[in-house]
Amino acid sequence: MTSYQDKPWLAQLTDAQRAPVQPPPSPLHAFRAAVRRAPERTALAYFDGRLSYAETDALSDGIAAHLAGRGLRRGDRAAVMLQNTPHFVLAVLGVWKAGGVVVPVNPMYKSAEMRHILTDAEVTAVVCADRTWDAFLRATAAAAPSVRIALTTCERELQTRDDGRVLRGERLGPREGADDLLTAARTAGPAGAVPAPSGPTADDLALISYTSGTSGTPKGATNTHGNISYNAERQRTGLALPDGATYFALAPLFHITGMVCELAACLANAGTLALAYRFEAGVVLDAFLEHRPAYTVGPSTAFMALMAHPAVTREHFDSFRTVSSGGAPLPPALVETFRAGFGPYLHNGYGLTECTAPCASVPPGREAPVDKVSGTLAVGVPGPDTVIRIIDEAGRDLPFGEPGEIAVRGPQVVPGYWRRPDATAESIPDGELRTGDIGFMDGDGWLYVVDRKKDMINASGFKVWPREVEDVLYTHPAVREAAVVGVPDAYRGETVKAYVSLRPGASPDPAELAAYCKERLAAYKYPRVVEILPELPKTTSGKILRRELRHRA
Repeated sequence: MTSYQDKPWLAQLTDAQRAPVQPPPSPLHAFRAAVRRAPERTALAYFDGRLSYAETDALSDGIAAHLAGRGLRRGDRAAVMLQNTPHFVLAVLGVWKAGGVVVPVNPMYKSAEMRHILTDAEVTAVVCADRTWDAFLRATAAAAPSVRIALTTCERELQTRDDGRVLRGERLGPREGADDLLTAARTAGPAGAVPAPSGPTADDLALISYTSGTSGTPKGATNTHGNISYNAERQRTGLALPDGATYFALAPLFHITGMVCELAACLANAGTLALAYRFEAGVVLDAFLEHRPAYTVGPSTAFMALMAHPAVTREHFDSFRTVSSGGAPLPPALVETFRAGFGPYLHNGYGLTECTAPCASVPPGREAPVDKVSGTLAVGVPGPDTVIRIIDEAGRDLPFGEPGEIAVRGPQVVPGYWRRPDATAESIPDGELRTGDIGFMDGDGWLYVVDRKKDMINASGFKVWPREVEDVLYTHPAVREAAVVGVPDAYRGETVKAYVSLRPGASPDPAELAAYCKERLAAYKYPRVVEILPELPKTTSGKILRRELRHRA
């Protein structure tokens, strides 16, 4: 009988995709290689602003020298709290060059969330927008004993043209208690305090990536330089984009998907990274026409928003060689609707912060199958260096086709959680990540994700996986977004409730949507209650927050 270690998924890959990956020790090594071979090529494009690889190298050298001069030492943590701007990239490279560890932070976080991260990671330096510093971070950082260095900046810098849809407010200038990021970058110079060009090793920490907290208090996953470099090189070789191709940063760079699949993969390919601050559908569509990217990756909710924009046309997507979706479930109906309307096939993928973004993806040139029983779209196949197993509660392999917990072993899996040996032992025993996701693998090696363990609904003793109900709702022409949760029920214990947002101009009755599901699902699965909302709550990476909807219920 075929086992998971036999890697049946290798049959889905081309010879080039089966080849072992030989990444450099770190993404910083990949960046320096790009500087050497294409110094004048545009590294960062931001509205009408451009920075070459040589300019990006010099500015990040200045930031590294400034940080080292202010006392940042090898292994010290630096929180970078910025949107998708060149400043984010310069800060990350500067911290790595100074020997530090980047703690990427969602810029929508408030004081309490930041206080947890600054304290838990014992952050030495913070980099943020000037308005964020004034709003709360100055006071929050002052209360964190470990913080000794602050750099602020304005996202309006490094470009001169924007229409106010995403960039609002004027530059505030140097802030009290902080140094100016770009002034430091331009004046510090490559001082002797900056570590030697050899850079970090593969085992050195590159990031402490705090989980989104959709299921509890965020923990810091310790992504090494080797973790990032492996997945970036896997992206580069697997996608086979032309050298110097343009990558569009649709996913936030502070999220592991954006950090690895956009930033690190782009550097590995000496490409141009096009940035547009934060997601706004009209701004993104304009940027597609201006920068003509070959690749992007984003959550399914972002593609839903782009498809719903009144100005969208096929021309907006005709430069893309590959378009990928990750970070949120991808309904099969969306894949077909997107291809019919705009051309590209949406390549699915699956990963977590703890496996440094993707551990399975749909290879270029292939299409993910849909399971005939559940209607679930496959998320892809693992790479040749990765083993994904489906296991039972005791950690034993389950047969192909039988659902269980997804477990991942490979060079992208983090060594553990920051200063949480208990959580590491529970979730990553012997180096294998227990994801908490329920899925199954077919005999050809395609992986299917059913749902999160904790999201399963128990209705009168029957298991209902929200994802299956959501996929049916997405086939209704009026539904834009859907999320299904279990709510208390005096008779069934739990019953199924659906929250939906609608496409522009649609106005179905909730009872109509419930009846639509009833026709297509077993009696215990269809939603007894449907509530229509203008928008569903999401993380900034685009993942719908079922937890908030359960609280609402």
